[in-house]
Amino acid sequence: MSTALRTSAMIASFADPGQRTIPAPFGHALVAAAEADERIVGLTADLGKYTDMHIFAAAFPQRFFQMGMAEQLLFGAAAGMAETGLIPFASTYSVFAARRAYDFICLDIAEPNLNVNIVGGLPGLTTGYGPSHQATEDVAIFRGMPGLTIVDPCDAVDITAAVPQLAAYPGPTYLRLLRGQVPAVLDEYDYTFELGKAKVLRPGNDVVFVSSGLMTMRALQAAEQLAAHHVDVAVVHTPTLKPFDAETVLRELNSDRLAVTLENHTVVGGLFETVAAAAVRAGVRTTVVPVALPDEFLAAGALPTLHERYGLSTARVVAAVLDRL
Repeated sequence: MSTALRTSAMIASFADPGQRTIPAPFGHALVAAAEADERIVGLTADLGKYTDMHIFAAAFPQRFFQMGMAEQLLFGAAAGMAETGLIPFASTYSVFAARRAYDFICLDIAEPNLNVNIVGGLPGLTTGYGPSHQATEDVAIFRGMPGLTIVDPCDAVDITAAVPQLAAYPGPTYLRLLRGQVPAVLDEYDYTFELGKAKVLRPGNDVVFVSSGLMTMRALQAAEQLAAHHVDVAVVHTPTLKPFDAETVLRELNSDRLAVTLENHTVVGGLFETVAAAAVRAGVRTTVVPVALPDEFLAAGALPTLHERYGLSTARVVAAVLDRL
């Protein structure tokens, strides 16, 4: 068995061996934002260490609130703080926010349009602990909530830039958090995160990838490898899933290029269906092929093995494109 296959199942890193990473970018970005705005507070449901909120807690102990394993209380308290003019960032695992506390988020936060920032760790297939912790359907659950902004960052660059923009945004937000040692990828491109905007990271004549989250990193890697097969691939990064920047994405969709969506989420209710719906509404006639997790409960195990099994690895992305061409 290779070293990569012995990755911890719980808090596993999706970074490639030797890849440049930045530690706890969310925690450090939140500290920087809080230094500039005394209204920012941090809350967690017994998961400070595992959502990088412990960085904020150490820097601002009087502005940090440990709510215990009570996610509904976590978001109810965050709503109350926002009502008083504070700017809460409330962290837990994505599965607990989406499945366990949905009604509290919907009625206490979204309906009154409060500035509460929901920070969800372990989104999609970023843990090997199985269905109890794999938030493979969190975007599908949250997309239907009126007024909720959803951000799916690619890397540490995205997260660092997103945090102050989320704090400044007046309504509720949901951040699909990448924690721990997070790859730094996007600073190698002419890219700046803008809330609500998609960006073309690289041009290409044969295939266009539309991706979000860690799958943008995989899209860029796959594009490089496909060039060796004489396949020219464009990559469009969509870090904001709602509201969706259909204008930028649809400009890249045409019948001359194969369109592929890549997401760390079930094929139901996420980026693929968002892109497909936007294309239908606009009358854009093109085939869109999804690279996404299957509509099933996933297995437990080592993260690299699971990504290969369920089609999220770079090698599987390359193979999927070559099979379609």
